[in-house]
Amino acid sequence: MKKIIALLIMSNFCWAQQAERKLVWEENFNKKTLNESVWNYELGDGCPNLCGWGNNERQIYTQNNHQIKKGDLIIEARKEGDKYTSTKITTKGKKEFLYGRIEARAKLPIGQGLWPAFWMLGANIDEVKWPKTGEIDILEYIGKEPHMVYTTLHTQDSHGNSINTKKTKFDNIEEGYHVYAIEWTKDKIEFFVDTTLVYTFNPEVKNDDTWPFDKPFYIIVNLAIGGNFGGPEVDDKVLPQKYNIDYIRVYQ
Repeated sequence: MKKIIALLIMSNFCWAQQAERKLVWEENFNKKTLNESVWNYELGDGCPNLCGWGNNERQIYTQNNHQIKKGDLIIEARKEGDKYTSTKITTKGKKEFLYGRIEARAKLPIGQGLWPAFWMLGANIDEVKWPKTGEIDILEYIGKEPHMVYTTLHTQDSHGNSINTKKTKFDNIEEGYHVYAIEWTKDKIEFFVDTTLVYTFNPEVKNDDTWPFDKPFYIIVNLAIGGNFGGPEVDDKVLPQKYNIDYIRVYQ
């Protein structure tokens, strides 16, 4: 009973916070194709500048590994011959946000080697480079660790390493759709899975190295395969697998 009451209180608190804000942007994936006035494709394997996209990932990103169906963006990880393929999209240079609630409702793919993510990078990345620009990982899930959701921040202070991070267990996270969100203010970033607050980042000292989160960021959605984090092994028998994104919303 105490647990149920606590969940109700948290739910009401989250909805109350959201009600105080205005919906400033949403992507409901209700057209036949991606809106390229909002979304960019990142293609290839990252070479020559960032081979394996910096993590020894094994996928090649294409424009052909996704579809929009019944209001969902569906990214599909495939094994095609001796290659793995997937899709990665960003709003860089088109939709960038500073503060607010940023959320996505998504259904995860399942299987060893899969690494779906919903995350953000600083819009000044071309000027100051990573990790100085900052990174907000709202959702990361790796198939080799069932039931676990990772929420992480990368900063110059940590030399890009994942020291500002939390791994949270949800026994039913692979079942159906869940909402992954941040509540981001000038003072802190709170991470939520559905209505559960899983992690808060609020460093006492805020400077360019510890708190790059006072500038606009853009949104990224991708499904990686293998790599230092998601792999190295990939279970080819589970492929193809689908990563469904129902919507993305930003409230301010």
